Amino acid sequence: MPTMNFTVYQAPPGLLTDLTREIGAVREITAVREPLVAASGPPHPAAFAADIWLDPVFSPMASISEAAKTLKAVQRNWACVPVGHFRRAALVAAKLPKVSARPLVFGEPLPASPLGAFTLWDEHTLLYSPRTAEPVPGGDYRFAEDREGPPNRAYLKLWEALTRMGTMPGPGDVCLDLGGSPGGWTWVLAGLGARVTCVDKAPLDPRVAAMPGVRYLPGSAFAVDVADHPGLSWLFWDVICYPARLVTFLTRLVVRPDCPRLVCTVKFQGETDFSAIAALAAIPGGRLMHLSHNKHEVTFVRLRPGEDHGLDRFAASPAPSSSHPAQEPPPAGDAPPCPDAAP
Repeated sequence: MPTMNFTVYQAPPGLLTDLTREIGAVREITAVREPLVAASGPPHPAAFAADIWLDPVFSPMASISEAAKTLKAVQRNWACVPVGHFRRAALVAAKLPKVSARPLVFGEPLPASPLGAFTLWDEHTLLYSPRTAEPVPGGDYRFAEDREGPPNRAYLKLWEALTRMGTMPGPGDVCLDLGGSPGGWTWVLAGLGARVTCVDKAPLDPRVAAMPGVRYLPGSAFAVDVADHPGLSWLFWDVICYPARLVTFLTRLVVRPDCPRLVCTVKFQGETDFSAIAALAAIPGGRLMHLSHNKHEVTFVRLRPGEDHGLDRFAASPAPSSSHPAQEPPPAGDAPPCPDAAP
Protein backbone atom coordinates (compact mmCIF):
# COMPACT_ATOMS: atom_id res chain seq x y z
CA MET A 1 0.00 0.00 0.00
CA PRO A 2 1.50 3.38 -0.94
CA THR A 3 2.15 5.80 1.88
CA MET A 4 0.24 9.07 1.63
CA ASN A 5 1.75 11.92 3.58
CA PHE A 6 -1.33 13.54 5.05
CA THR A 7 -3.20 13.62 8.36
CA VAL A 8 -6.84 14.02 9.33
CA TYR A 9 -7.82 16.12 12.35
CA GLN A 10 -11.22 15.94 14.05
CA ALA A 11 -12.60 19.16 15.54
CA PRO A 12 -14.50 19.24 18.83
CA PRO A 13 -18.13 20.36 18.45
CA GLY A 14 -18.29 24.03 17.52
CA LEU A 15 -14.53 24.49 17.13
CA LEU A 16 -13.92 23.75 13.45
CA THR A 17 -12.91 27.37 12.78
CA ASP A 18 -10.32 27.33 15.58
CA LEU A 19 -8.93 24.00 14.38
CA THR A 20 -8.60 25.11 10.75
CA ARG A 21 -6.86 28.32 11.80
CA GLU A 22 -4.46 26.42 14.05
CA ILE A 23 -3.65 23.75 11.46
CA GLY A 24 -3.50 26.25 8.61
CA ALA A 25 -0.63 28.04 10.33
CA VAL A 26 1.62 24.96 10.18
CA ARG A 27 0.25 22.71 7.41
CA GLU A 28 -1.35 22.97 3.99
CA ILE A 29 -5.04 22.20 4.43
CA THR A 30 -6.33 20.16 1.50
CA ALA A 31 -9.97 19.66 2.48
CA VAL A 32 -12.49 20.45 5.21
CA ARG A 33 -15.61 18.41 5.77
CA GLU A 34 -16.98 19.12 9.21
CA PRO A 35 -15.80 17.93 11.68
CA LEU A 36 -12.73 16.69 9.74
CA VAL A 37 -9.77 18.66 8.42
CA ALA A 38 -7.35 16.96 6.01
CA ALA A 39 -3.87 18.47 5.84
CA SER A 40 -0.56 17.57 4.28
CA GLY A 41 2.36 16.33 6.32
CA PRO A 42 2.79 14.26 9.47
CA PRO A 43 0.55 14.68 12.52
CA HIS A 44 0.76 17.97 14.38
CA PRO A 45 -0.25 17.96 18.08
CA ALA A 46 -3.04 20.47 17.59
CA ALA A 47 -4.67 21.93 20.68
CA PHE A 48 -8.06 22.09 18.98
CA ALA A 49 -8.09 18.50 17.69
CA ALA A 50 -10.42 16.22 19.60
CA ASP A 51 -8.72 13.33 17.81
CA ILE A 52 -6.09 12.85 15.11
CA TRP A 53 -6.15 10.15 12.44
CA LEU A 54 -2.55 9.01 12.24
CA ASP A 55 -2.62 6.62 9.25
CA PRO A 56 -5.44 7.83 6.97
CA VAL A 57 -6.20 5.85 3.82
CA PHE A 58 -8.64 6.47 0.97
CA SER A 59 -10.17 3.30 -0.48
CA PRO A 60 -12.85 2.79 -3.15
CA MET A 61 -16.10 1.13 -2.08
CA ALA A 62 -18.69 -0.33 -4.39
CA SER A 63 -21.21 -1.05 -1.65
CA ILE A 64 -21.93 -0.79 2.05
CA SER A 65 -21.00 -4.44 2.51
CA GLU A 66 -17.68 -3.93 0.74
CA ALA A 67 -16.84 -0.96 2.98
CA ALA A 68 -17.55 -3.02 6.10
CA LYS A 69 -15.50 -5.91 4.72
CA THR A 70 -12.56 -3.57 4.07
CA LEU A 71 -12.61 -2.28 7.64
CA LYS A 72 -13.03 -5.71 9.26
CA ALA A 73 -10.07 -7.01 7.25
CA VAL A 74 -7.88 -4.41 8.97
CA GLN A 75 -9.03 -4.72 12.61
CA ARG A 76 -12.04 -5.13 14.87
CA ASN A 77 -12.77 -1.75 16.45
CA TRP A 78 -13.93 1.29 14.49
CA ALA A 79 -15.61 4.59 15.31
CA CYS A 80 -17.74 6.24 12.65
CA VAL A 81 -17.33 10.01 12.10
CA PRO A 82 -19.89 10.99 9.45
CA VAL A 83 -19.25 14.04 7.26
CA GLY A 84 -22.24 13.43 4.98
CA HIS A 85 -24.00 10.38 3.56
CA PHE A 86 -25.20 9.85 7.11
CA ARG A 87 -27.54 6.95 6.38
CA ARG A 88 -24.94 5.02 4.37
CA ALA A 89 -22.31 5.65 7.03
CA ALA A 90 -24.68 4.37 9.71
CA LEU A 91 -25.36 1.24 7.66
CA VAL A 92 -21.63 0.56 7.37
CA ALA A 93 -21.22 1.04 11.13
CA ALA A 94 -24.12 -1.35 11.78
CA LYS A 95 -22.21 -4.14 10.00
CA LEU A 96 -19.15 -3.72 12.25
CA PRO A 97 -18.58 -5.16 15.73
CA LYS A 98 -19.90 -2.93 18.50
CA VAL A 99 -17.47 -0.70 20.38
CA SER A 100 -18.20 -0.27 24.08
CA ALA A 101 -19.97 2.99 24.90
CA ARG A 102 -19.69 2.57 28.66
CA PRO A 103 -18.49 5.65 30.56
CA LEU A 104 -14.87 5.62 31.71
CA VAL A 105 -14.14 5.03 35.38
CA PHE A 106 -11.58 7.46 36.75
CA GLY A 107 -8.42 5.69 37.85
CA GLU A 108 -9.02 2.60 35.73
CA PRO A 109 -6.89 1.89 32.63
CA LEU A 110 -8.03 3.29 29.31
CA PRO A 111 -9.15 0.85 26.59
CA ALA A 112 -6.10 -0.96 25.23
CA SER A 113 -7.58 -2.43 22.04
CA PRO A 114 -6.65 -0.62 18.82
CA LEU A 115 -9.37 1.83 17.78
CA GLY A 116 -9.67 3.19 14.27
CA ALA A 117 -11.94 5.79 12.73
CA PHE A 118 -13.71 5.97 9.38
CA THR A 119 -16.05 8.08 7.31
CA LEU A 120 -17.61 8.04 3.86
CA TRP A 121 -15.75 10.79 2.03
CA ASP A 122 -18.25 10.48 -0.76
CA GLU A 123 -20.75 7.87 -1.87
CA HIS A 124 -18.06 5.61 -3.30
CA THR A 125 -14.96 6.50 -1.24
CA LEU A 126 -14.10 5.23 2.21
CA LEU A 127 -11.65 7.22 4.33
CA TYR A 128 -10.29 5.36 7.34
CA SER A 129 -7.38 5.31 9.75
CA PRO A 130 -6.46 2.19 11.75
CA ARG A 131 -4.68 4.36 14.33
CA THR A 132 -5.99 7.43 16.09
CA ALA A 133 -4.31 9.58 18.73
CA GLU A 134 -7.01 8.97 21.33
CA PRO A 135 -8.10 5.58 22.67
CA VAL A 136 -11.78 6.58 22.95
CA PRO A 137 -14.11 7.30 20.00
CA GLY A 138 -13.67 10.84 18.74
CA GLY A 139 -11.48 11.73 21.70
CA ASP A 140 -14.66 12.16 23.74
CA TYR A 141 -13.75 11.33 27.34
CA ARG A 142 -16.95 10.70 29.29
CA PHE A 143 -16.81 9.42 32.85
CA ALA A 144 -19.13 7.71 35.28
CA GLU A 145 -19.83 10.83 37.31
CA ASP A 146 -19.80 11.35 41.07
CA ARG A 147 -22.92 13.38 41.83
CA GLU A 148 -22.48 13.41 45.61
CA GLY A 149 -18.89 14.28 46.58
CA PRO A 150 -17.52 17.17 44.49
CA PRO A 151 -18.83 20.73 45.02
CA ASN A 152 -19.04 21.47 41.27
CA ARG A 153 -18.45 19.86 37.89
CA ALA A 154 -14.90 21.20 37.47
CA TYR A 155 -13.61 17.87 38.80
CA LEU A 156 -14.40 16.31 35.42
CA LYS A 157 -11.80 18.51 33.70
CA LEU A 158 -9.12 17.33 36.08
CA TRP A 159 -10.20 13.71 35.83
CA GLU A 160 -9.83 13.97 32.06
CA ALA A 161 -6.51 15.84 32.11
CA LEU A 162 -4.89 13.34 34.48
CA THR A 163 -6.33 10.39 32.55
CA ARG A 164 -4.93 11.70 29.28
CA MET A 165 -1.55 12.43 30.87
CA GLY A 166 -1.30 8.83 32.02
CA THR A 167 -0.19 9.77 35.53
CA MET A 168 -1.61 11.48 38.60
CA PRO A 169 -0.66 12.62 42.11
CA GLY A 170 -0.86 10.26 45.04
CA PRO A 171 0.26 9.83 48.65
CA GLY A 172 3.46 11.76 49.25
CA ASP A 173 2.78 14.35 46.55
CA VAL A 174 2.48 18.03 47.47
CA CYS A 175 0.04 20.02 45.32
CA LEU A 176 -0.90 23.67 44.85
CA ASP A 177 -4.41 24.33 43.55
CA LEU A 178 -4.55 27.96 42.41
CA GLY A 179 -7.98 29.44 41.83
CA GLY A 180 -9.48 26.26 43.22
CA SER A 181 -12.63 27.49 44.99
CA PRO A 182 -15.12 25.96 45.64
CA GLY A 183 -12.81 22.96 45.50
CA GLY A 184 -13.61 20.60 42.64
CA TRP A 185 -9.94 20.03 41.81
CA THR A 186 -8.87 19.99 45.47
CA TRP A 187 -11.51 17.30 46.04
CA VAL A 188 -9.92 15.16 43.31
CA LEU A 189 -6.37 15.63 44.59
CA ALA A 190 -7.18 15.01 48.24
CA GLY A 191 -9.14 11.94 47.21
CA LEU A 192 -5.99 10.60 45.55
CA GLY A 193 -4.13 10.91 48.85
CA ALA A 194 -2.06 13.99 48.01
CA ARG A 195 -1.51 16.98 50.27
CA VAL A 196 -3.18 20.04 48.75
CA THR A 197 -2.95 23.76 49.42
CA CYS A 198 -5.74 25.71 47.73
CA VAL A 199 -5.20 29.43 47.12
CA ASP A 200 -8.22 31.54 46.19
CA LYS A 201 -9.93 34.72 47.31
CA ALA A 202 -13.16 32.74 47.71
CA PRO A 203 -13.39 30.01 50.37
CA LEU A 204 -13.47 26.27 49.84
CA ASP A 205 -16.64 24.29 50.23
CA PRO A 206 -16.65 23.23 53.91
CA ARG A 207 -16.84 19.55 52.97
CA VAL A 208 -13.69 19.86 50.85
CA ALA A 209 -11.90 21.98 53.44
CA ALA A 210 -12.47 19.21 55.99
CA MET A 211 -10.84 16.50 53.86
CA PRO A 212 -7.54 15.08 55.16
CA GLY A 213 -4.46 16.80 53.75
CA VAL A 214 -6.29 19.97 52.62
CA ARG A 215 -5.17 23.49 53.54
CA TYR A 216 -6.81 26.73 52.40
CA LEU A 217 -4.98 30.03 51.98
CA PRO A 218 -7.05 33.12 51.10
CA GLY A 219 -5.37 35.28 48.47
CA SER A 220 -4.49 35.79 44.82
CA ALA A 221 -2.92 33.10 42.67
CA PHE A 222 -0.59 35.72 41.19
CA ALA A 223 0.89 36.44 44.62
CA VAL A 224 2.00 32.83 45.10
CA ASP A 225 5.73 32.07 45.16
CA VAL A 226 6.40 28.38 44.62
CA ALA A 227 9.55 28.77 46.72
CA ASP A 228 7.22 29.12 49.71
CA HIS A 229 5.99 25.57 49.11
CA PRO A 230 8.97 23.22 49.54
CA GLY A 231 8.64 19.78 48.02
CA LEU A 232 5.98 20.97 45.58
CA SER A 233 5.39 18.24 43.00
CA TRP A 234 2.26 19.44 41.16
CA LEU A 235 0.78 22.87 40.41
CA PHE A 236 -2.82 23.21 39.23
CA TRP A 237 -4.29 26.39 37.78
CA ASP A 238 -7.96 27.08 37.04
CA VAL A 239 -7.82 30.86 37.41
CA ILE A 240 -10.03 33.23 35.42
CA CYS A 241 -7.52 35.61 33.82
CA TYR A 242 -6.30 36.82 30.46
CA PRO A 243 -4.18 34.12 28.79
CA ALA A 244 -1.21 36.49 28.53
CA ARG A 245 -0.98 36.64 32.33
CA LEU A 246 -0.82 32.85 32.52
CA VAL A 247 1.86 32.82 29.81
CA THR A 248 3.97 35.23 31.87
CA PHE A 249 3.47 33.17 35.03
CA LEU A 250 4.42 29.89 33.33
CA THR A 251 7.36 31.33 31.39
CA ARG A 252 8.96 32.34 34.67
CA LEU A 253 8.06 29.09 36.39
CA VAL A 254 9.32 26.55 33.84
CA VAL A 255 12.91 27.83 33.97
CA ARG A 256 13.17 26.91 37.64
CA PRO A 257 15.00 23.62 38.29
CA ASP A 258 12.31 22.74 40.84
CA CYS A 259 9.40 23.46 38.49
CA PRO A 260 6.52 21.16 39.45
CA ARG A 261 4.31 19.21 37.09
CA LEU A 262 1.67 21.51 35.62
CA VAL A 263 -2.02 21.30 34.76
CA CYS A 264 -3.39 24.73 33.78
CA THR A 265 -6.64 25.88 32.22
CA VAL A 266 -6.21 28.61 29.60
CA LYS A 267 -9.47 30.57 29.68
CA PHE A 268 -10.17 32.79 26.68
CA GLN A 269 -11.82 36.17 27.15
CA GLY A 270 -13.81 36.69 23.96
CA GLU A 271 -11.84 35.64 20.87
CA THR A 272 -9.43 32.72 20.99
CA ASP A 273 -5.95 34.04 21.81
CA PHE A 274 -3.75 32.28 19.26
CA SER A 275 -0.67 34.25 20.29
CA ALA A 276 -0.98 32.78 23.79
CA ILE A 277 -1.48 29.32 22.31
CA ALA A 278 1.71 29.72 20.28
CA ALA A 279 3.67 30.91 23.32
CA LEU A 280 2.50 27.99 25.44
CA ALA A 281 3.10 25.49 22.64
CA ALA A 282 6.71 26.68 22.53
CA ILE A 283 7.37 25.72 26.16
CA PRO A 284 9.59 22.60 26.08
CA GLY A 285 7.82 19.48 27.33
CA GLY A 286 4.40 21.11 27.37
CA ARG A 287 1.25 20.07 25.57
CA LEU A 288 -1.99 21.93 24.85
CA MET A 289 -5.26 20.11 24.41
CA HIS A 290 -8.94 20.90 24.27
CA LEU A 291 -10.54 18.54 26.76
CA SER A 292 -14.00 17.13 26.25
CA HIS A 293 -14.91 19.03 29.43
CA ASN A 294 -13.31 22.32 28.38
CA LYS A 295 -15.59 25.12 27.24
CA HIS A 296 -14.04 28.23 25.63
CA GLU A 297 -10.65 27.20 26.93
CA VAL A 298 -7.79 24.75 26.46
CA THR A 299 -5.62 22.92 28.98
CA PHE A 300 -1.83 23.13 29.22
CA VAL A 301 0.00 20.19 30.82
CA ARG A 302 3.66 19.57 31.47
CA LEU A 303 5.54 16.92 33.41
CA ARG A 304 9.14 17.02 34.49
CA PRO A 305 11.98 16.43 32.02
CA GLY A 306 12.44 12.75 31.30
CA GLU A 307 8.95 11.75 32.41
CA ASP A 308 6.74 10.00 29.90
CA HIS A 309 3.55 12.00 29.88
CA GLY A 310 1.55 9.55 27.79
CA LEU A 311 0.75 12.25 25.21
CA ASP A 312 3.33 11.51 22.51
CA ARG A 313 0.99 9.51 20.33
CA PHE A 314 2.22 10.71 16.97
CA ALA A 315 5.15 8.41 16.23
CA ALA A 316 4.87 7.12 12.69
CA SER A 317 4.33 3.43 12.18
CA PRO A 318 3.17 1.41 9.19
CA ALA A 319 -0.57 1.08 8.84
CA PRO A 320 -1.96 -2.47 8.91
CA SER A 321 -2.28 -3.97 5.46
CA SER A 322 -5.60 -3.88 3.66
CA SER A 323 -7.13 -6.10 1.04
CA HIS A 324 -7.83 -3.03 -1.14
CA PRO A 325 -5.33 -0.70 -2.80
CA ALA A 326 -5.41 2.85 -1.54
CA GLN A 327 -6.51 5.75 -3.68
CA GLU A 328 -4.82 9.09 -3.85
CA PRO A 329 -6.83 11.74 -1.99
CA PRO A 330 -9.40 13.51 -4.15
CA PRO A 331 -8.12 16.82 -5.53
CA ALA A 332 -8.43 19.72 -3.12
CA GLY A 333 -10.80 21.45 -5.52
CA ASP A 334 -13.35 18.65 -5.10
CA ALA A 335 -13.76 19.47 -1.41
CA PRO A 336 -15.65 22.36 0.19
CA PRO A 337 -13.55 25.49 0.73
CA CYS A 338 -11.58 25.70 3.96
CA PRO A 339 -13.11 28.14 6.44
CA ASP A 340 -10.72 30.55 8.10
CA ALA A 341 -7.57 28.92 6.76
CA ALA A 342 -4.49 30.80 7.86
CA PRO A 343 -2.89 32.94 5.16
